[in-house]
Amino acid sequence: MDRKTVIDTFSAPHFRDDDAARVYLERLRWPAGTVCPHCGVIGHSYAIQPAGLYRCAEKECRKNFTVTMNTPMERSHIALHKWLQAFHLMCSSKKGVSAHQLHRTLGITYRSAWFMAHRIRECMRTGGLAPLGGHGQIVEADETYYGNVDRQNRREKRTRGAPFLKKGKRGGPANKRAVVALVERGGNVRTFHVPVADKDTVTKIVRQNMGRESRLHSDESKLYGGSDQHFAAHKTVTHSHGEYVRYEDGEAIHTNSAEGYFSIFKRGMRGIYQHCGEKHLHRYLAEYDFRYNHRTALGYNDPERAALAIKNADGKRLTYR
Repeated sequence: MDRKTVIDTFSAPHFRDDDAARVYLERLRWPAGTVCPHCGVIGHSYAIQPAGLYRCAEKECRKNFTVTMNTPMERSHIALHKWLQAFHLMCSSKKGVSAHQLHRTLGITYRSAWFMAHRIRECMRTGGLAPLGGHGQIVEADETYYGNVDRQNRREKRTRGAPFLKKGKRGGPANKRAVVALVERGGNVRTFHVPVADKDTVTKIVRQNMGRESRLHSDESKLYGGSDQHFAAHKTVTHSHGEYVRYEDGEAIHTNSAEGYFSIFKRGMRGIYQHCGEKHLHRYLAEYDFRYNHRTALGYNDPERAALAIKNADGKRLTYR
């Protein structure tokens, strides 16, 4: 996003004034009327002083509330319109926005910007109960490795008991953080940070998150062996032989969608964030999943993406403690 686009975007009233920001949030989060976060009643409250404070009119409740209650913005010392700016920036930048960039752009401390960014990532975490894929649909499965595991969790031997090879020898990733991704062809992604990407772990993830009628595409990794017994089909490409796509009965067999997702993720992590503690990796994955699942190709624009993240903030209040 260039400077002119940023200036034009942030000229909207709710990006510049707290009262306008509050009114915008009320319309966004309460389209059918005020919702009491204490008892859940809709449209049965009245406004009291100061502006933005409401009291539930239910006889058994009678508690006060605001539009930011039970969200990361509740009782925040950061101006409300700056929260909306941060939501927009993090949802509109394909590879993310660093805490230092938020600190400079919003005029807040670095500590506050770091805190804010992690709270917004929590709002981006949507989870997934419905299985990926479906009848006639293709789901690509792949794994990658990013960054070194924390020192206390490093291993001396592989899963099967053999020692890791010395540096410079071929033998797979040693003590790297494993990430498994399932990507619907032309659809959504779901990623998992796992302690060890062994066959039992990967098989469990694939079976629990894919519809049985789906068609699975993977590389030649043994982690996916036997998947043809659990899904409509399992097709592979042999990357070690230079094969990255082939066609069978008019169907393109590849894992390029998953590779493309990993490319965006790694470029952002290395170029924007540069360092990520392992305990926070799942939050960054949630951020990249959210933007990928609401990308322009699926019909979403930047304001809609930010609005969805804000709506998903309900019940996700987190504090420094």
